[in-house]
Amino acid sequence: MATPADQRLLELLGKWLESLELHAKYSSLDDDSYSKIQPWPEHQRPTRWIIDLARQKALALQSQVQERIAMGDAKFSDSLELMTFLANLVGSEHIERFIPLADPKNEQATAPEPPAVRPESAPGNAATATREMPKFLVGAQREPARTGTANVARTERKAAAKPPAKTTSPTSSHKPPAAKPTAAQPGLAHDRSGPSEAAREQVIADATRLVQWGRKWYELAELIASMADRPHLTDVRRILKDNKAVIDKNAGRG
Repeated sequence: MATPADQRLLELLGKWLESLELHAKYSSLDDDSYSKIQPWPEHQRPTRWIIDLARQKALALQSQVQERIAMGDAKFSDSLELMTFLANLVGSEHIERFIPLADPKNEQATAPEPPAVRPESAPGNAATATREMPKFLVGAQREPARTGTANVARTERKAAAKPPAKTTSPTSSHKPPAAKPTAAQPGLAHDRSGPSEAAREQVIADATRLVQWGRKWYELAELIASMADRPHLTDVRRILKDNKAVIDKNAGRG
């Protein structure tokens, strides 16, 4: 017979699976439609691979809970609730990449907005619309043409067609002055040298902890890169590849 903890856990897993089904459907939406389909909290949009992996794990856990209920194990669901509570309270770090809960009741329509109607062709104004007469400037300078207009393009073509002006000295050079070398842009040196030693040690510690918790090796890079203040996913994969033996030894698998 299912205990209250069993019922709570099965209800929670049902909500998660329903949410993941919606996320799988939303994976085909563009970013703008996805942002409007639900009142999302701030998060990074999950990829389809992450959604499928989460659904696989949720189904496996649901099957295990049902098997424990059939065996008469009244402590299994209580233990999972305690572990969830402790992980959120003292064990977890801030993770920006997560799959927010999607509720069918909160789903909103994402119909495309109608194209904007130009004022000249607005309904009801076609017969009465008037155009502004051009201004004739006598003895006054024209306003400078705006960047990106046809006037600017024509002006630039005329300027390019004119021959270069003669200089006062026949021996003077027309070559433009050599461009001065600019300082290196911020961040390039860091990109070339890769993550710092402290970041490498942090990735190794994260990987060791996740392996001890039962995570598979192919899951480590995505999970660690999703944590705050961690290197880029490419750097994380390189660090894991170079330090696999050290991580296995620290996790007690060497």
